[in-house]
Amino acid sequence: MTEPTNLPKRAKRPTFTDDEALHFHAQGRPGKLEVVATKPMATQRDLSLAYSPGVAVPVLAIADDPAKAYDYTAKGNLVAVISNGTAILGLGNRGALASKPVMEGKAVLFKRFADIDSFDLEVGTEDPEAFINCVRYLGPTFGGINLEDIKAPECFIIEDRLRELMDIPVFHDDQHGTAIIATAGLINALHLTGRAIASAKLVVNGAGAAGIACIELLKALGFGHDNVILCDTKGVVHEGRTDGMNQWKSAHAVRTEKRTLAEAMEGADIVYGLSVKGAFSADMIRSMAPNPIIFAMANPDPEITVEEVGQIRTDAIVATGRSDYPNQVNNVLGFPYIFRGALDVHASSINMEMKIAAAEALAHLAREDVPDEVAAAYQGERPRFGRDYIIPVPFDPRLIHTVPPAVAKAAMETGVARKPIEDMAAYRDRLSARRDPVAGILNRVFEEVRKAPKRVVFAEGEEELVIRAAVTFANQGLGTAILVGREDRVMANAAAMGIDLSGRDTIEIHNAALSHRNAEYAQALYGRMQRHGYLFRDCQRLINQDRNHFAATMVALGDADAMVTGVTRNYSIALDDVRRVIDEKPGHRLIGLSVCLARGRTVMVADTAITEMPSAEELAEIAIEAAGAARRLGTEPRVALLSFSTFGHPRGERMEKVREAVRILDRRQVDFVYEGEMAADVALDKDLMAQYPFSRLREPANVLVMPAFHSAAISTKMLQELGGAMVLGPLLVGLDRAVQIVPLGATDADLVNMAALAAFDIGG
Repeated sequence: MTEPTNLPKRAKRPTFTDDEALHFHAQGRPGKLEVVATKPMATQRDLSLAYSPGVAVPVLAIADDPAKAYDYTAKGNLVAVISNGTAILGLGNRGALASKPVMEGKAVLFKRFADIDSFDLEVGTEDPEAFINCVRYLGPTFGGINLEDIKAPECFIIEDRLRELMDIPVFHDDQHGTAIIATAGLINALHLTGRAIASAKLVVNGAGAAGIACIELLKALGFGHDNVILCDTKGVVHEGRTDGMNQWKSAHAVRTEKRTLAEAMEGADIVYGLSVKGAFSADMIRSMAPNPIIFAMANPDPEITVEEVGQIRTDAIVATGRSDYPNQVNNVLGFPYIFRGALDVHASSINMEMKIAAAEALAHLAREDVPDEVAAAYQGERPRFGRDYIIPVPFDPRLIHTVPPAVAKAAMETGVARKPIEDMAAYRDRLSARRDPVAGILNRVFEEVRKAPKRVVFAEGEEELVIRAAVTFANQGLGTAILVGREDRVMANAAAMGIDLSGRDTIEIHNAALSHRNAEYAQALYGRMQRHGYLFRDCQRLINQDRNHFAATMVALGDADAMVTGVTRNYSIALDDVRRVIDEKPGHRLIGLSVCLARGRTVMVADTAITEMPSAEELAEIAIEAAGAARRLGTEPRVALLSFSTFGHPRGERMEKVREAVRILDRRQVDFVYEGEMAADVALDKDLMAQYPFSRLREPANVLVMPAFHSAAISTKMLQELGGAMVLGPLLVGLDRAVQIVPLGATDADLVNMAALAAFDIGG
């Protein structure tokens, strides 16, 4: 018998209000998707190439060879997410139109995790034949079909028929996604408990789409037919039963005297719950074999909780569908990467071998040592393969280059790949480049702050945008939000937005004019400013009337951990306010660092806020500070000191200070890779960089040190407005206390991100 383990404490589950959810979907451009052109559309020539007459050339090429559609159109990276809304996320049959927010969300997940473009299609019929006839003719448009939220048994009929009729992958994620992730976890649970697949006894409670798919996949993996008992609301699915049966249940009927779920679970090694909250009783769990494996996957509440199992027995391995427990069975571990692998080999279908390959790849990934980035994304201690870590976490950056190659390889070996991959190592490298960097930046920050929540001051607390951001910050479990403002005004503005702030222990309101700490704050500010032309009454007035000075002094004197401001005041003015109160950290240089997230790449740009025309010495210090911040954010820095020239061409006197900065870094023997002077295209393009074999950079730079403040600020703003990049910052790095300033025009989401970064303290 395996040694008992202490089950982990349940983590705090982030929450949000209905108003927040509606605001999220309505703000800016309604919904979660837009179409962005991938080719320039600026000139008449561009339009002629994109449409008439230039478009005739690829039309004729595809007419001659249909496979060319993958070369000349988006088909090879395009998936349709299709539903009729008959089984929405546990909400039941709410209709096709009501399913659209969910389908848009699924499309966003495809893009976020696997860089797959998706269109959501909501089909307004519950007739399986009509649905099939609608979808079957969409094959020329898409590289794959993801069916979603369709009730059983119609989902079986629809998927089977479409697989027969279409020559592209058709995948019902509610069935196979859950089955694949659960199988991955089960492979590891069987390994840990020393069980053999062929002899393990399994009970599956729930005979819907997911339950049937789980059994079919496990039997394909090697489970014996007689060792799997399926149960539904009427009890055991056994031979001879006629009540509530259909062809899919009948295929898994077994010869047994057991008739109830409780009887089926006696002596069982494994139980799968794909049913409803509370379906598993304490007596059922107690009756299972030693070292039971319990997958309670009902959502949002499992058949039995981790805590309840822990009170009954100490030898169980437990998985659920919940993100606030270990071993989450989360479909996002599967469908983006399965489709990625299938699309990349132009697969005609997703077969059983490809599903098994995905499950085995996930299982093996969980056994590998966990890198720092995964540890940061996991709530609690660094996860290690064992009872509380049998399934990888959704934000594991290794998923993108682990699961798709396994799926692609299985497709090639089973003959459904129409474009085999010749160099699998190069393919893995390309996959790594597709990964959305938000996982490595914001997720790392948010999860680390949740483990040690902070008190963050929102200086402009009367603004509606700030109130909304503060509530979101608190609701996400990031800490206590302190709003600086007049209480009656804050409460009134919150009420006008439908937000009730009363009774919240994670929201505080501090009126600067009435604070009992005013005298101490004023004295502290006077101690700093008396030799800079300020009288005591000047400092007293700043504390009483200026919220930035009040908030910054709160942080400086330890009454709060961090501060965020900037919604109502120009960045430089807000920074001046803060610097009257807080100094640079000893031994550090204050810089502004902008984090640019664009097309799957993260690039950090410095200095975007502080030093207008840095000297060579200052450039070197900026490089050191930026490299340290990059490491704090989970990125190993590759620093390029930029100029208009690359290694002396073209010549110019201004490039000399960049060269000197490099020599200073040489003398200091810093512990990161750097190079310069070089133009931005060389620093960011591996092929151009290859023309300079002596360069110390072997991969594109991810930290760019600009020769001047103006070039840094201009380039990041242009990248944001014209290039569609997401830009965080400028982030203040190098202050002795944690302060962040948002730019004018920031949204509430921007403010939450910056508040989290302030709480995280990017300067360490």
